[in-house]
Amino acid sequence: MPLFFEYPHWLSPEIIPGLPLRWYGLMYLVAFSLAYLLTRVQLRDQRFGVSSTVSQDDLVNLFFWTILGLLVGARIFAALVYDTSGRYLSRPWLIFWPFNERGVFTGLQGMSYHGGLLGAVAGFVTYAKLRKIDVLEMGDLLVTAIPLGYTFGRIGNFINGELYGRVTARPWGVRFPQAQEVPARHPAVQEIAARLQIDLQGLDFVNLPRHPSQLYEAALEGVVLWAILWFVFRHRKPFKGFMIGLYLIGYALARFVAEYFRVPDSDLGFVIQAGPENNPGWLFLSPLNITTGQVLSILMALAGVALLLLLWGIGRRAPRVQTFQEAPEHRRNARRQLRRKLNRR
Repeated sequence: MPLFFEYPHWLSPEIIPGLPLRWYGLMYLVAFSLAYLLTRVQLRDQRFGVSSTVSQDDLVNLFFWTILGLLVGARIFAALVYDTSGRYLSRPWLIFWPFNERGVFTGLQGMSYHGGLLGAVAGFVTYAKLRKIDVLEMGDLLVTAIPLGYTFGRIGNFINGELYGRVTARPWGVRFPQAQEVPARHPAVQEIAARLQIDLQGLDFVNLPRHPSQLYEAALEGVVLWAILWFVFRHRKPFKGFMIGLYLIGYALARFVAEYFRVPDSDLGFVIQAGPENNPGWLFLSPLNITTGQVLSILMALAGVALLLLLWGIGRRAPRVQTFQEAPEHRRNARRQLRRKLNRR
């Protein structure tokens, strides 16, 4: 009996074999639709504020420009940062060319979350400013709704068999058929193979089980982050923009942790190697060896902290304005006196 899971042989990136319909694209549609519906729920629950200025057409258009910015930013960032071959610099039109060298439709392969975030922010802010929509208040609603969609995006990665993790002897490890084989003579490989009862005799390279890091990210960046934002902080934010800052910090933390289980990008490896220098990307040896995704996550968390401090400081310096919800002091005193009289009786 194997002490790990084999990647399900019945899973295929294509929904219908032979047709250019892929599960990954469908998962994107599910994620966008879910974020839209959850944002509508929040607008419906609001009695005042941004809900009074955002029509249904505005919301649809806002999502259109945000998603367009996300796709453009994610693709450009992935092509320029994560691809070191230089082919996109010499032939930039290939960034958005959905066919491979043989003319086979592949879609837009290679998307960067951090680039998508920058593009989405650009598209969102541009449209919000044009329509005079409060960026911070609307942004709070969006970031509260979005994380649950990441769950489906990462499930799409799992179905594609991409972005798999480092080798592991854990019983929930998954052996992906297209994963890079590792040297059978490496001491760590021999130890893991022995624990999993994998025979290495006569092999120079072997395909070992991997952490299903896509599913780890689906849980951490998706379900857990969404639950925290939606159920814990959604009705307790102290100022506008608080949810945005919290989202930046929360996602960065989840992604930073998940990166320790995920294989770093083959072209980049570890960008900071303060741990063992002979650390292959497929093996976890030290938390001091940092990937590109972790560096970008650190910058993202710092941006979230800076935003919270900035907005908190602005809120403290702003003059207190009495709103229609705040009764004047003499009315509050009158109510207290009335309650005392009633209590004496």
